[in-house]
Amino acid sequence: MPRRNVRLLDDRTIAYAETGSGPDLVAIHGALMCLEDLWLGPVPALSEHFRVVAVDRPGHGFSLRPRGRGADIWDQAARIRDAVRILGLERPVILGHSFGGAVALAYGMLYPDEIAGIVALAPICFPELRLEQMLFGPRAVPLGGDLLSRLLNRSSDPALLRLLWNAMFLPQAMPERFRDAFPFDLAGRAAQLTAEGEDAGWLWPALTRSAQRYPTLRVPTHILCGSADLVVNTFAQGYAAARLIPGAQFTSLHGTGHMVSHFHAEAIVRAARSMGRHA
Repeated sequence: MPRRNVRLLDDRTIAYAETGSGPDLVAIHGALMCLEDLWLGPVPALSEHFRVVAVDRPGHGFSLRPRGRGADIWDQAARIRDAVRILGLERPVILGHSFGGAVALAYGMLYPDEIAGIVALAPICFPELRLEQMLFGPRAVPLGGDLLSRLLNRSSDPALLRLLWNAMFLPQAMPERFRDAFPFDLAGRAAQLTAEGEDAGWLWPALTRSAQRYPTLRVPTHILCGSADLVVNTFAQGYAAARLIPGAQFTSLHGTGHMVSHFHAEAIVRAARSMGRHA
């Protein structure tokens, strides 16, 4: 799909794709993904009601960030907000999936007066030991991390990543549309996996900050999770965060795994449209 780039300071960029018309909505993908994930999921349905701007998170897809910087979810939220301002979006709904859900919640805590609301899909909300910290964390070390990432990318990564991508959809199967159209080579390249390691390394301090501030979040927030999520524990993460966020709505989608964005477009559209009514 055609991407455009917003140039920021310090040689950073935010790559994005845009579709639809109506109120503004920003879509932020999760780990091991790029903007095509949401583009192949709820974006077509959302674009019937919103002007959707789907972004590559900093360091992912075609968005650039300096090595060793910009992995914190709070920094990523600030850089996406810089792009939002440059693009002239007005009080957008911020929608994020998984790691992108954590970024969306940070965005709302940083800039509550600039957005209409938050829709967080299967978000990671609290610090915990994560598989990606063990698998990708070593690739983020300053000395030898890049070499390790390149070596693994040429050996074990293809099999490992295919396993992880399929596991994300369990207990559902990966949709054929996603399997045929998602740019696996882009999302699985060595540089992005190094960024995944940096992201994972920053999760604990960043989510500790988030957990302390959830009670101060004062924008409409709707958290939607799959009841059968094997990647992010629905009740220890999304449900617990919704209990702390004043007025937050929580929806458990029965029998669905982590990739709720590919199976419940109607529920996601309803949640996003309700933000406009709240605003």
